[in-house]
Amino acid sequence: MTQHASPPRDDTGKVPSVGRPPVWRGLFARADVRTLSLLGVLAALVLIGGITKPDEFLDTRNLQLVLTQASVIGVVTVGMTFVITSGGIDLSVGAIVALSSVWATTVATQEYGFAGVLFTAVLVGVGCGLVNGLLIAYGGMVPFIATLAMLASARGLALQITDGKTQIVTIGGILDLGERDSYVLGVPPLVLVFAVVTILGWLILNRTTFGRRTVAVGGNAEAARLAGIDVRRQRLYLYLLSGLCCGIAAFLLIILSGSGQNTNGNLYELDAIAAAIIGGTLLSGGRGTITGSVLGVLIFTTITNIFALNNLQSDVQQIAKGAIIVAAVLVQRRTASTT
Repeated sequence: MTQHASPPRDDTGKVPSVGRPPVWRGLFARADVRTLSLLGVLAALVLIGGITKPDEFLDTRNLQLVLTQASVIGVVTVGMTFVITSGGIDLSVGAIVALSSVWATTVATQEYGFAGVLFTAVLVGVGCGLVNGLLIAYGGMVPFIATLAMLASARGLALQITDGKTQIVTIGGILDLGERDSYVLGVPPLVLVFAVVTILGWLILNRTTFGRRTVAVGGNAEAARLAGIDVRRQRLYLYLLSGLCCGIAAFLLIILSGSGQNTNGNLYELDAIAAAIIGGTLLSGGRGTITGSVLGVLIFTTITNIFALNNLQSDVQQIAKGAIIVAAVLVQRRTASTT
């Protein structure tokens, strides 16, 4: 009678797996490849800018401008990343930024000074996010329809408040933040705010229960519900977070432009969604990356800057953005089919 040797076991008495690496190792490997790829694209764009317009592009003031412009849409993109990770979408972010900026710069609001403008911008953003969240989470509306309705309503209200006119900011404390004298070690205050929002977003998504619930809802909402997650409440919180980011971005835009306009935030929804997608966030939900989204924002902002310095038309720029989005989605589909 032949005796077979028993397989080796670990300290817990279980047979260790052989020849199959842990799942997390593959996930980290793919994340590293994505991040390195995005960094490579960004480096290539910097190289192109340095070659085509070396004096203008590599100038310190221009690099500060790129980072400052990236900060406004970057804050919006952080909130958008959470929403998309949960399997949702928010088409109203640009309109919410516009409404928040004009409501916060009315003559009546400016009478309350710096704090009044900041509080109003954030409050309006959160209020719009609350409406979106209630309609989607508890009203059963499809995110696309609910946020599209908010886009139209917020744009219309912003136009009604301003009557099509630009509202000039007269508060010195706000205007001073846009001056070079307020830079900290050469870094504009808007960039510092963007950095703080990015770090907090990364920590929340990757190191908290809230982040894990967001990923779970995006991966399989029914499974998340059966696991004890209040899916509706989670979705409400996510749209509140998106609205909060829009309010912060509106205040940064007020600092940057020194005014409030109903045209503010135009196409922000496109830029935020595109940045999140090329950064590696799945449009179908279940996976999100703040780092990738930030790199996506920097890539698009750098492209815009290079096109402007080389006097290329904006329609060519939009075509380039569209091509990048299509390429990113195709790469996602290929990656998903091989995993």
